[in-house]
Amino acid sequence: MSERVLVIGSGGREHALAWKLAQSPHVLQVLVAPGNAGTASSGKICNSEVSVNNHSILAQFCKGHNVGLVVVGPEVPLAAGIVDDLSTAGVPCFGPSARAAQLEASKSFSKSFMERHGIPTARWGSFTQPEDACQFIRRADFPALVVKASGLAAGKGVIVAQDKDEACQAVLDIMKDKAFGSAGETVVVEELLEGEEVSCLCFSDGVNISPMPPAQDHKRLLDGDQGPNTGGMGAYCPAPQVSDEVLKEIQKSVLQKTVDGMREEGIPYVGVLYAGLMLTPEGPKVLEFNCRFGDPECQVLLPLLRSDLFTVLKQTVQGELSSSPVLWEENSAAVTVVLASGGYPNTYQKGLEITGLSRASEAGVQVFHAGTALKEGGGVLTSGGRVLTVTAVRPSLDSALRCAREALALISFPHAIYRTDIGHRAIAFLNRSRGLTYKDSGVDIAAGNRLVDLIKPLAKATSRPGCSVELGGFGGLFDLKAAGFTDPILVSGTDGVGTKLKIAQECGVHGSLGQDLVAMCVNDVLAQGAEPLFFLDYFSCGRLDVDEASSVIAGIADACRTASCALLGGETAEMPGVYSPGVYDLAGFSVGAVERSQVLPRLMDIREGDQLIGVASSGLHSNGFSLVRKILEREGLQLGSQAPFGQPGQTLGEALLTPTRIYCRILQKVLRSGAVKACAHITGGGLIENIPRVIPPELAAQLDASRWRIPSVFSWLHQAGQISEQEMSCTFNCGLGFVLVVSKTHSQRVLKMLQDHEESWIIGSLACREPGGEAVVIQNLERSLCAGAAHTLDTSSLANGDAQEQTMRKTRTAVLISGTGTNLQALIDQARKPWSSAEIVLVISNRPGVLGLKRAALAGIHTRVVDHKLYGSRAEFDTTIDQLLEEFAVELVCLAGFMRILGASFVRKWNGKMLNIHPSLLPSFKGVNAQKQALQAGVRLTGCSVHFVAEEVDAGAIVVQEAVPVLMTDNEESLSERIREAEHRAFPAALELVASGAVKLRDDGSIQWKHGA
Repeated sequence: MSERVLVIGSGGREHALAWKLAQSPHVLQVLVAPGNAGTASSGKICNSEVSVNNHSILAQFCKGHNVGLVVVGPEVPLAAGIVDDLSTAGVPCFGPSARAAQLEASKSFSKSFMERHGIPTARWGSFTQPEDACQFIRRADFPALVVKASGLAAGKGVIVAQDKDEACQAVLDIMKDKAFGSAGETVVVEELLEGEEVSCLCFSDGVNISPMPPAQDHKRLLDGDQGPNTGGMGAYCPAPQVSDEVLKEIQKSVLQKTVDGMREEGIPYVGVLYAGLMLTPEGPKVLEFNCRFGDPECQVLLPLLRSDLFTVLKQTVQGELSSSPVLWEENSAAVTVVLASGGYPNTYQKGLEITGLSRASEAGVQVFHAGTALKEGGGVLTSGGRVLTVTAVRPSLDSALRCAREALALISFPHAIYRTDIGHRAIAFLNRSRGLTYKDSGVDIAAGNRLVDLIKPLAKATSRPGCSVELGGFGGLFDLKAAGFTDPILVSGTDGVGTKLKIAQECGVHGSLGQDLVAMCVNDVLAQGAEPLFFLDYFSCGRLDVDEASSVIAGIADACRTASCALLGGETAEMPGVYSPGVYDLAGFSVGAVERSQVLPRLMDIREGDQLIGVASSGLHSNGFSLVRKILEREGLQLGSQAPFGQPGQTLGEALLTPTRIYCRILQKVLRSGAVKACAHITGGGLIENIPRVIPPELAAQLDASRWRIPSVFSWLHQAGQISEQEMSCTFNCGLGFVLVVSKTHSQRVLKMLQDHEESWIIGSLACREPGGEAVVIQNLERSLCAGAAHTLDTSSLANGDAQEQTMRKTRTAVLISGTGTNLQALIDQARKPWSSAEIVLVISNRPGVLGLKRAALAGIHTRVVDHKLYGSRAEFDTTIDQLLEEFAVELVCLAGFMRILGASFVRKWNGKMLNIHPSLLPSFKGVNAQKQALQAGVRLTGCSVHFVAEEVDAGAIVVQEAVPVLMTDNEESLSERIREAEHRAFPAALELVASGAVKLRDDGSIQWKHGA
């Protein structure tokens, strides 16, 4: 539901706030009180005559006019307690309380606060008697030359003296002559700091902060920083003088520290916190705090804000700032120039007519009004010292300044003045003659450090006996004795993921490569009978993309946990010129250990007649992708085309990126039994080259391909590429990830142990090898591949980009959650893929602050909380959700762990457009505790079902099911975990089927499949 917003104030800052708020689809109208000529009547924006000084009347006005949020621009109302009074009356108000606003309203309070909390600032003294202040100035062992009125002085109560005499005169002017009125009853005398002055602002919800880009304003009236001090003659953003490292330090030691300190003192700071800082040789130091947007900083910051300002302000007021990242333009610069009245900042004439405003707006700039008023009969007149601000946004700072100056030349009124050199310090900084840095060569050390900060907790989570992972040392340490070994042999393995990288990079899907990399290395180590202990990665690229790299390494860390090995370290190499932008490569290194007596293969024990047991692969794993890509090219297929194999609704890219299986947990118990004589990882070289590596040369492996299930991807490749039987068997694994050699006596026992965890088969045996004969002979491979081809799709309609997915409009989807949102994440990952038929536009939670909301926010998805506890009836709750779905034009709803039962009328309205997932193979085990029901029933097979929602619980038509075996060792927790993994595959597949139109619900409640789907 759209809301009405009231902005308090009359300057350029308030015009900018109203302008940005009016862009929000959630805002019905923006009222500005008292406003100016620019806010009088402009689209959603209009002025209001309501009194802003009488807070009781203002609260009644807000309630009577359905104002959902009040935004306070200037500092005076904040210090007067407007936020306290409106909030007490039940009117949401953005800004700090009167006590919190002391950070600006009292320089003495501010300096004392910084001293208490160790926030870096200039040395200082506070005085109520001019004699004491002058004595301090003359005796200080530092240049005590900055004299400030402690109270509010409209941004002008600071005098920077040239010497001690001038500083003492400033004290007398302020305290005796009342230059700044009552604001000067107390003065603060500070050390004169040397350096670059910058403005760093942030949003704060009282706990969390969200920083804005650094800006710099220009206080002096005239070019070259000459003339008297003013409220500000212009600003620019971002300020290049503030490096990433310095900005990080400011956020940590100033902004966050201030918010934390205020909270500790029982004064939560909610609103915008503005820190004016000096970049000194000793580091950034605070000059002053403001408790609101600066003017003109506001006019230069808001045009660079990508996020919805209304949403940001509401989340700040509600204490939910962390639920959604605030986004800013990254490759743009903004310059704001103030057009002032002649005579400002002293006396000036009002009522002068302004011309050229429309021409300036047509020049591609934003003109914000400040000291303006409407002229009777039409036109705009001057009514203040700072009259207008002109803001230009362009790719570079100098082009933005040039554009702003050109627009200013089009605006005219008598005696107008403005500066022509706004941003001159930044331009000089950017053009300065300096030595080259490593970053100039294309290597960004700061980005590398950010990546390390991101991956440290991921690596730490992989710690295991023998190793507590702490990244940052020169080498990683592992204690074999602590890991339980007595006479170990170390086993090492190294590998990459080949040109599967190209598929992932083209699809923009990077996380699953981590499992591929770890699997290729630890599976090799496992083949020697060893337990993988630790892993190291090597990530090389032309230009480091931190998000991309962290996604890959997060996948590596997850895979290490699956393999029970520690991510002990790694290397990130940024090599411009070696790799093109957007391209990276991966290598992995694994070290394991095995007791000397248990090393594989045991060649001396292997005999004719020994059985060969095959363990299923997940598909291609990470081998043969150069050939795969050649087939795709020849067939004219796009990665976004519907896959002719794999799960229903999958694209080619998704199917091909199925991660390599990690066999550690499956095989280690079997290997410890002592029944396995040899173990072959079917990697590059396929069946033909890998099995001979673990058997004596006088023996041959005789396999029967009809004895194991060959995944359809191999049948399709065989058919589409017209690949020979021999080429298939020496390039691909053909459905087998591992082949084990066991005696006939132990074969059934080992097979049973394996089948408790994974599909496995006795696939053949060892026989004497004829002189000159093949080391591996495979029977029935051609026939099995051809039989599998009958279950693949004809690709002729998918070639050359003709697939419907390439042009289909995406289905607007909402997801309803109640908790962590792991299924939500799987749906988000699916919808992110460029070929997906779904677009997730909204996530609704019935509980505030849950992790699922953060997942959505990080993905840039709109989030809403509809707390069921706040509604008197289910119907009212359902209606609110329905209104949100209508507001976002939602076409499909997914319930992902949504723990509320929706009413019959809601379900009927969304019939055929709402999916739910249930942790059983419906119709078995409906309702709650499905996993417990399955265990109590003693079934050997359960799983998950994605179904359309019907009025009866868990009774709708089923779209996708995936089976999960129930193991003898299962408890409720272990079974739930494996079902959850299946859900993460099944729900995205069902989403794609319904969003693409491949599956629909008939009027009779049954499923209708689109032909060819």
